[in-house]
Amino acid sequence: MKSVLIAGLGTFGKYAARKMMELDNEVMVVDIDENDINEIMPFVTSAIIGDSTNEEFIRSLGPENYDICVVAIGENFEASLETTALLKDLGASTVISLANSDAQAKLLKKIGADEVVYPDRQLAEWTAITYSSTNVFDYIRLSDDYAIYELTVPEKWIGKNLIELNVRQKYHVSILALKTGDSLDMTIDPTRPFKPGNRVLVLGKEKEIRTTFKSVMK
Repeated sequence: MKSVLIAGLGTFGKYAARKMMELDNEVMVVDIDENDINEIMPFVTSAIIGDSTNEEFIRSLGPENYDICVVAIGENFEASLETTALLKDLGASTVISLANSDAQAKLLKKIGADEVVYPDRQLAEWTAITYSSTNVFDYIRLSDDYAIYELTVPEKWIGKNLIELNVRQKYHVSILALKTGDSLDMTIDPTRPFKPGNRVLVLGKEKEIRTTFKSVMK
């Protein structure tokens, strides 16, 4: 369990707060809007009305006592910068801030943000990758180069197993799991032949995954 402070109750802040609570963390949220505070109050440990750009207010929260501080102020970038800087100046160990552009991310990093997330960009990227192909069902980016894709098993693989296909050596990707309907099998039998309707979770470099499955899907 971690203690989490979330400043800002836009869409991202509200979802993050509720999910953090579901994961058994202690969550304190702050926002200047009384309606947003009242709305989220039943779902978090505590909620306070206040201006996160006010030094005395932030100091009163004891940011140094939280494991994670999330600056979820998406629409007012100036307020996001001020809040991020205050949290770091007052001893917050880990500050995660939202950004809508590389320029914003660079400024947030410069004033002390430990991590910067791009919720709009990340959702847009996921949507583009997932829905631009009939064979992609999910996508998780792990780094600039690596990702995990949930993909339809190519028709050419039906009736064959991992040993026969020699996937890792031939394509330089790893099959992490086999999915059939809602059932996920993380211990794949390498001698088990693939069946129609199977999906696979594939780990590797994005370019190699795309190239591999583009070629075998033909």
